[in-house]
Amino acid sequence: MAKIKTIGILTSGGDAPGMNAAIRAVTRAGICNGFNIKGIYRGYDGLINGEIIDFTTENVSGIILQGGTILKTARSKDFMTEEGKRKAYDNMVKEGIDALVVIGGNGSLTGAMEFAREYEVCCIGLPGTIDNDLYGTDSTIGYDTTLNTIVECVDRIRDTAQSHERIFFVEVMGRDAGFLAQNSAIACGAEAAIIPEDSTDVDQLAHFMERGIRKSKRSCIVIVSESPKCGALYYAERVRKEFPEYDVRVSILGHLQRGGRPSAHDRILASRTGVGAIEAIIQGQRNIMVGVRNNEVVYVPLSEAIRSDKPFDKKLIKVLDELSI
Repeated sequence: MAKIKTIGILTSGGDAPGMNAAIRAVTRAGICNGFNIKGIYRGYDGLINGEIIDFTTENVSGIILQGGTILKTARSKDFMTEEGKRKAYDNMVKEGIDALVVIGGNGSLTGAMEFAREYEVCCIGLPGTIDNDLYGTDSTIGYDTTLNTIVECVDRIRDTAQSHERIFFVEVMGRDAGFLAQNSAIACGAEAAIIPEDSTDVDQLAHFMERGIRKSKRSCIVIVSESPKCGALYYAERVRKEFPEYDVRVSILGHLQRGGRPSAHDRILASRTGVGAIEAIIQGQRNIMVGVRNNEVVYVPLSEAIRSDKPFDKKLIKVLDELSI
């Protein structure tokens, strides 16, 4: 196996608070350990188009506190093609890049895994996604910040919900995972959370209306995981039809959740996993994701990180049920 001398870094997919802290950590830990570092702009598209520059410690000075990503990001359709991957590999060879650190979520790490298999390059993934849906790490970079953003927003919505005695359906991100919805509901003192993991034959809305709405409690907050079929608008419309006596409103937080300065937790997680990525390369690890589990840095095969269902603690549902009476 050829000795790795130059490491490329890119951010891919949806941005997440803490990505800059991860870029900083990989850059500085890499330089500290004798590697050359190159920043790749606009994700896999930048790798295909050759948007690559040398990175020094000065490139990452002062970025730990910034949201978003200084490397920009994109969802690359071209990288899904054979021609796109070939161009990306050719540019890696041209730039002398021996290993790739990819900061992103499920789709981004899937791309890294397939690229590593086809061209036998060293790819290291960092879990950069607000959804917290990657297996093998207790938390993903950006999740904690987003959770706190949701809580702040819902606290404000609660004021008007109580003033007008309204039911508010608040839609949050999370894709196929309910971690954001369930935990923000507990933190906000919401009356209910409608999440994919609680999807059974039982009608979640009917269950909530029977249990959660009382004469003494005409205002309430319901957190709903985003869904193309059964999002907040769907449930609000059902309440209007089935329970016309209630005043219903919808608030879709949308991309508001992605922005903002990363929390201390996300900065520390990004820093630890970024340093862990360099340590993994030094150790000869390949095609793994770096996570933190039980406060220990761990290396998880990319195939496991993206394909295994992350365990959801069903006890959280009971906690919210009991505290929302």
